[in-house]
Amino acid sequence: GMRLLSWNVAGLRAGPGLAGLGALDGDVICLQETRVTRDLLTEPLAMVDGYNSYFSFCRTRSGYSGVATFCKDSATPLAGGAVGCYGDLGAFTPQELKALDGEGRAVITHHGIRTSAQQETTLTVINVYCPRADPQRPEHVAYQVSFYRLLQGRAEALLRDGGHVVILGDINTSHRPIDHCEPGDLEAFQEHPGRRWLDGFLWVPDGQGLFVDTFRLLHPSQPYAFTCWRIDTGARLTNHGTRLDYVLADRALALAELRDARILPEVPGSDHCPVLAELAATFVPAPCCPSLCTRHMPEFAGTQQKLSRFLVRVERGAGAVGGHGMCRGAGVGPRCSARRGRRLPRGQGDLLRYFRAAQGQLGTGMGQNGQESGQNASGHGTREPAQDAPGQRGQEAAHNAPGQSRQLEPMLGQAAGTQLSSMAHWRMVLRGPTLPPCCPAHREPCALRTVRKPGPNHGRRFYVCARPPGRSSDPRACCNFFRWAGKGHS
Repeated sequence: GMRLLSWNVAGLRAGPGLAGLGALDGDVICLQETRVTRDLLTEPLAMVDGYNSYFSFCRTRSGYSGVATFCKDSATPLAGGAVGCYGDLGAFTPQELKALDGEGRAVITHHGIRTSAQQETTLTVINVYCPRADPQRPEHVAYQVSFYRLLQGRAEALLRDGGHVVILGDINTSHRPIDHCEPGDLEAFQEHPGRRWLDGFLWVPDGQGLFVDTFRLLHPSQPYAFTCWRIDTGARLTNHGTRLDYVLADRALALAELRDARILPEVPGSDHCPVLAELAATFVPAPCCPSLCTRHMPEFAGTQQKLSRFLVRVERGAGAVGGHGMCRGAGVGPRCSARRGRRLPRGQGDLLRYFRAAQGQLGTGMGQNGQESGQNASGHGTREPAQDAPGQRGQEAAHNAPGQSRQLEPMLGQAAGTQLSSMAHWRMVLRGPTLPPCCPAHREPCALRTVRKPGPNHGRRFYVCARPPGRSSDPRACCNFFRWAGKGHS
């Protein structure tokens, strides 16, 4: 059989890492939102032992969007990238096609397979990262709808050309109310343009769609099967999320070959979790990688990383590993080790030294403005007479002339009083933020948040229960406490 896996990693360089991908053991692993452009692609990301990879880069912004498909050598594709049969593109202007293809949101690999009936045919895998539709920005909704139409045209044209097609990726729309933690008004929910597109694109019994949601085919009524959660509210803890990630197979392939479809919420590393489908069919690998494989890029030709390299702990401060230039464009290796031991510029002290110096003032009589006795009020290094450091002067006098100690007692008392008043002043200035109220249900300090949506309350701050959102029956979920921040609000 074969394991097809999809995962929005929310950044390949800072995300779960390729060691985590190897543990998932997918024959074809489709990653979205890699945030890697050609100039940021390094050998450890592109060249992994046992896999050949295919990247699509955003051409309009650096560190944005992007997808990558990793194929096991036993699933080496026949072709990659532009695999023809993209259907009638007459409905799109050249400018629209350039905009839709310019963000690196899709990569295609074309494979030979052998079905469970021992018939050899082809399978085209479309790895896709669909754009998000922001309801507050109509142009984003229109862009998403155009992208869906183009995706559908290409997938159906490939299907008509023969063989099978699977679409894996972040579709960025929850299809049914069961796929959303807060669907709200059902009529408004179903009128969403992305959901209307999915209604026509996907097959249901007695329906016309050509593709099948593999998870819902096997689990039509499973609730709370979410794949994406908000990180800032901790919603993953209470499974308060949405299902945005899909494996969509053509109807004939799904009905004949689908064996399992699962969501893997236990896998950490991103605000999304992986989803996978297992088919009874097997791959028939090509004898060599197609030209668009990353191993054919000039900067990577002749290099290959071992997957075990990512499973072995590397001591901090190590330089380039294996002679492959791990520091290239990555900010690691010798540059990082030098940064760890770098010396601060002259005149710039670290915070720990600052507080040590502040503690020393109480015993050594440093000036009340936090300046050493060798500096004047302007901060320059001109030496001042001894009376600017009364504590120090008193100690020296007491040591050199014991009979004068009684005369110095009032001066020492005055210095201590000055220091105490200075400390009280700083306590008043640095008293910190106002303590938040506690929610009545849990008696726990609330979280301070800011209104981000446009409107009359934009920018206002408010307090809510700090626990993550969730179902009312979940004791771990937040309560409904709300209070505006600032004076005059109760």
